[in-house]
Amino acid sequence: MSQAEAVGPAGVGRSRNPLWTFGILRSELTTTLRRWRTLALLGVLAAVPVLIGIAVRIETSDGSPAGPGGGGGPAFLSQVTNNGLFLVFAALSVTLPVFLPMAVGVIAGDSIAGEAGAGTLRYLLVAPAGRTRLLLAKYASTLAFCLVATVVVAASALAVGALLFPVGEVTTISGTQIGFGEGLLRAGLIAVAVAASLIGFAALGLFISTLTGSGIAAMAATVGVLITVQILDSIPQLSGMHPYLFPHYWLSFADLLRDPVYWDDVVKNLGLQGLYAAVFGSAAWARLTAKDITA
Repeated sequence: MSQAEAVGPAGVGRSRNPLWTFGILRSELTTTLRRWRTLALLGVLAAVPVLIGIAVRIETSDGSPAGPGGGGGPAFLSQVTNNGLFLVFAALSVTLPVFLPMAVGVIAGDSIAGEAGAGTLRYLLVAPAGRTRLLLAKYASTLAFCLVATVVVAASALAVGALLFPVGEVTTISGTQIGFGEGLLRAGLIAVAVAASLIGFAALGLFISTLTGSGIAAMAATVGVLITVQILDSIPQLSGMHPYLFPHYWLSFADLLRDPVYWDDVVKNLGLQGLYAAVFGSAAWARLTAKDITA
């Protein structure tokens, strides 16, 4: 069988050994997480909590309060000086709207288009992997990056917060107090919720990546869609469409700091992300399986 036949749309004649699925996934995870670009993105994300912590420390050195009052979003800054654990929540609320999705957009946008641009996609499909399993491996490695990136932000913020500020009992948004151990559990749950908030956008980036053979173009288009949708989500006159935009419920993770936890918006966010993942994941599969690979 020639290479052209092996990478045709139908993908007929390939072996379907399930061990290939794990091999491809392991290879994709290793490749993604070892790239210098990925390490640089993680380094930038890890630096954000450090900068926030140092800025708050300097601002409050004379006893003045940090940040605005209240309890949601960047307002978590007002609690950082009392409990360093709040730096985790503040850092996630700062990085989620911009830094985290932009990093995910780079990884997702380059996943297929980068291989095509480098001329390696054809050879990946020559192996008895199949387009579907290759696509699933690419998406799984992108989701793994979402989790790793979120954990990096949270871990960096926890370390800096414990170093620069006191830690102890956590005052929830509802005004009640929970122990530091439970506060750590809430922080872990919030990190998972933040990572899950990016699964729909990751699928969107993967779909865009199947539309072009240029990794740079795919990354730029993915980030461009992110910026456009966030602008739309901030226009009051378009409030009717806001609940259907993927970033609309991103900051709902703050409800996990209520006592009791308020789950409504968190569940809406997870459902919306699942819907985006299903729609754009299917679109990416349809595009890749019907595409003639020439590079």
